Amino acid sequence: MRMLNIVIRTLIIFITLLLLMRLLGKRQLGQLELSELVFSILIADVAAVPLQSADIPLWHGLLPCAVLFIGEFLLSFFSMKSVRLRRLLFGKPCFLVIEGKIQQQMMNACRFTLDELTEELRRHSILDIGSVQYAVLETDGTLNAVLYPDLRPATAGQLNLPAEDDGYAVILIEDGAVLKQNLKLTGRNEAWLQKELRRHDCESPAEVYALILYRSGKVYFARKE
Repeated sequence: MRMLNIVIRTLIIFITLLLLMRLLGKRQLGQLELSELVFSILIADVAAVPLQSADIPLWHGLLPCAVLFIGEFLLSFFSMKSVRLRRLLFGKPCFLVIEGKIQQQMMNACRFTLDELTEELRRHSILDIGSVQYAVLETDGTLNAVLYPDLRPATAGQLNLPAEDDGYAVILIEDGAVLKQNLKLTGRNEAWLQKELRRHDCESPAEVYALILYRSGKVYFARKE
C-alpha cells in the first residue's frame, strides 16, 4: 500500500510539472532566459520534496510549484509590457563584432572569451572574423553572426534563377506507423500509400522508417534498418 502511495504521488507531481511547463509555452524547451532558468531549477527542487518521504504532505510540493508558476507567468507578462523591466531582467543584445573588429570591452563585460567566440562562429561555418559584419550575443546566450553583404550566399532571386519550392512536408509513415490523419490531410488514401510502398519494394508500412510527402508531390523514403 505504501509503495502504491509513492507511485501515485510521483505521477501527480510528474503530471503537474508537465502541465505547468506546457502552460508556460514551448519556448521553455529551448534557450532559457535568466528567470526561466531559475524557475526550472527551483521547480525541480521543490517538486521533489514530497517524493523524499511519504510522510510529507503532497501539497508541500504542489503549492510551491503553483507559486513559482504564477510568479514566472506574471514576470513574463509584465516584461512583455515593459521594455525597461525586460532590459533589467534579461539585459539586451551585445555586439561582440562590429565591421570585422572584435569589441574587446564588450567581450570582457559579457565574460566571453576569444575561444568561445571562434567556436560559435565555426558553428555558423565562419572561419574568418574579418568577414563578419556583426556578431551579436543575444539575451538567451546564443550568438548570431551576419556576414558582409558581398560574402553572403546568393539567393536564387538575386541570380534571377527559378527557385524550386517543395512546399510543406507531411509525415505519412513514422517508424512503421501510418499517420492516417496526415494521409487524409494530403488528400491521399490507402491505395495511393500501398502503391508508393510497392514502388520502393516494400510490402507493408512496418518496413518503413519514414515516408514524407511534400506539397510538390516529392516523396522522401527511408527503409528501416
